[in-house]
Amino acid sequence: MGKISYKDAGVDIDAGNSLVEEIKPIVKSTFDGNVLGGIGSFAGAYELPKGYNEPVLLSATDGVGTKLKLAIDSKKFDTVGEDLVAMCVNDLICNFATPSFFLDYYATGKLNVSEAKDVISGIANGCIKAECSLVGGETAEMPNMYHDGDFDLAGFAVGVAEKSEINRTSKVKVGDYLVALPSSGIHSNGYSLVRKLLFAKLGMKFDEKFGDSTLIETLLTPTRIYVKEFKKFKNEINAMAHITGGGIVENLPRVLPEGLGAEIEKDQIKSLPIFDFMKDYVEESEMYRTFNMGVGMILVVSQENLDKILNGSDGYTIGRITDNSSVNLI
Repeated sequence: MGKISYKDAGVDIDAGNSLVEEIKPIVKSTFDGNVLGGIGSFAGAYELPKGYNEPVLLSATDGVGTKLKLAIDSKKFDTVGEDLVAMCVNDLICNFATPSFFLDYYATGKLNVSEAKDVISGIANGCIKAECSLVGGETAEMPNMYHDGDFDLAGFAVGVAEKSEINRTSKVKVGDYLVALPSSGIHSNGYSLVRKLLFAKLGMKFDEKFGDSTLIETLLTPTRIYVKEFKKFKNEINAMAHITGGGIVENLPRVLPEGLGAEIEKDQIKSLPIFDFMKDYVEESEMYRTFNMGVGMILVVSQENLDKILNGSDGYTIGRITDNSSVNLI
């Protein structure tokens, strides 16, 4: 019997090395002055930023859910990496951590260098928008673990915050305004329902027209990154809630102190065409528990800071903080 190689077992070391060479300039484009060393070490090194009195490291990890399946099925790989970054850094800033660096994990049954490069290019784009550095990653080729063409992604972000600024609930007061920052689309939650409704039930096609775009382009619009808004208005924001799985009704309470709630005027929410379309087939309560409904981030703002934020962003008011201990959509 002849000898066999790792490639015979389904793992192509040369393809992995080729990918590393392809992505080196892409990864390097995200570096800032705190990155130590280059690409290819056993670990990424990042110097703690200066200017903090009591610096605390915060971390967040996430994926992009079954939105990834749409990218795979449509062979459009250039945006899900940006989603991956967004889901992590948008969580970090809710605890007032400035994102510093990011790492990714890409796992597949058989490595396609071109597709992986597109994904990692998207990750780099996300890091540039989030003003953080892509300091490392892992590409794992695991035959028989994934169906042909499938892969999975995970992201890990680390940021720095002042210890005294992490807990935001003490800053929230009755009468504070709720400012909605618009989402760019569905973002990265609820895609199992999206796929079930649009494709399994309604039989829609990727390339059919939807508004000024195609359906698949609408569905794969990357998650908006709110880091620049956080940095711009950090001193005027009492708290922030990233509207992900669970929607407004489950994410806003995470930044409210015990005994306080909120009233949100549904007719003030600027919905998006994709949500308006799905509302004809999904109960309203289910929509609000599953999707962001056009609101990607909510800022809790004192009255004296409201005009500055409204005049300097695309945010708009949707409600107020109350003393009724629950979040109500009215």
